[in-house]
Amino acid sequence: MNPSLLLFIVLSAMALAYHLGRKRAIGIVGGAAHINRLHSLPAYYGYYAALWVGLPALLLLLFWVGLQGQILTALTLAELPSDMTAGLTEGQLSLLTSDIRNLASGNLMGREPSPDVEAAAAHYLRLQQIANLALWALIGALVLAGMAWAWQQTKPSFRARNRVESILMLVLILFSSIAILTTLGILLSVLFESIRFFEKVPWTEFLFGTKWSPQIALRAEQVAASGAFGAIPLFTGTLLISFIAMLLAVPVGLLSAVYLAEYAPSKVRAWAKPVLEILAGIPTVVYGFFAALTVAPFMRGLGVSLGLDIASESALAAGLVMGIMIIPFVSSLSEDVINAVPQSLRDGSYALGATQSETIRRVIFPAALPGIVGGVLLAVSRAIGETMIVVMAAGLAANLTANPFQSVTTVTVQIVTLLTGDQEFDSAKTLAAFALGLTLFVVTLILNVIALHIVRQYREQYE
Repeated sequence: MNPSLLLFIVLSAMALAYHLGRKRAIGIVGGAAHINRLHSLPAYYGYYAALWVGLPALLLLLFWVGLQGQILTALTLAELPSDMTAGLTEGQLSLLTSDIRNLASGNLMGREPSPDVEAAAAHYLRLQQIANLALWALIGALVLAGMAWAWQQTKPSFRARNRVESILMLVLILFSSIAILTTLGILLSVLFESIRFFEKVPWTEFLFGTKWSPQIALRAEQVAASGAFGAIPLFTGTLLISFIAMLLAVPVGLLSAVYLAEYAPSKVRAWAKPVLEILAGIPTVVYGFFAALTVAPFMRGLGVSLGLDIASESALAAGLVMGIMIIPFVSSLSEDVINAVPQSLRDGSYALGATQSETIRRVIFPAALPGIVGGVLLAVSRAIGETMIVVMAAGLAANLTANPFQSVTTVTVQIVTLLTGDQEFDSAKTLAAFALGLTLFVVTLILNVIALHIVRQYREQYE
């Protein structure tokens, strides 16, 4: 089955249904000269017919494509001999399923398939053909039934516009709920895996432990066979690098935004803002190269000349480069917000005798504060979630230190490290990545709540 072809056919049927529905609405009143007898414009009757033809078929196609593979796989595995699937782990069963699907699709396997696998692949292929025929039949039946229903409902007194608007309202609510459901799905998936992790490792050790060494030995007699999952070094490293980055990005970004919005001539603004925004389009791996090959050696050499011991991979180098990367987010968003402040507020301040700097501090900044806080929050989120710069400039060592001259690591770097390569999702080492992700989610939520409270308080004082 080619879903794209079936989707094209359904969309074509919707276009045809629109034409026929509109034509019928005009015909039942005796022509275009008498369309004032219709409750709604003829186009709404066409929209009504198109919606009844397309929406049920599209919903069926969506669910069918999403569930067909799982159902066919379950039916195929049920036909296999019991001794073939007995005792298989989840990973081995997944590998067997992949072999059956690859053989059914005609892809060559790396080894000679067994007769049972060949029979299962043939059975899977037969089920797939039957499912494709059933889907075509059901789609065709829904299209014809929808067209028949719309044809029967088309009457001069039929409130086509009201029905169409009600259906579209339901569709808009459905699509608006996708974002909420997606966020809920992400939260639940991370939460369930985190609960599995905390069943193996106490949450007190994770949140308050000071040693991070998630490597689990293969034999019990090896050193640190159970691993160490104290995440305090990761949290301190994340906060240290993010603090250094924001210490550079927020003042530079805000001051550049004020200059471009209030002081800079139009010619300077015309080329300065695009140059700043170019920084936002540079891939983070390029910033990582810049940090590792330029900034880190420079900082180390500077430290040697000043008598300071700065590591070749230091939090200072990663934080500075990350701050440079974040400057465009703060600057561009803050400038847009400052420009959005009504000119009448500026004029009123100047009329009362305030200077330009006083107007910026006492009028423009309070009015633009919600947008500025939003831009800073976006920058903080970007700093907390950055990975490549930290990997290349700060290293992977989970050191518990507040010294910016030493090597540290962050939560996101460890998540990537834990989930790199083939992993078993039943070990504490792999599940620790989900616990770290859940912690980041909670911290971000708390920061957003605090920022929202601050914004509302300042907004009320200003209003």
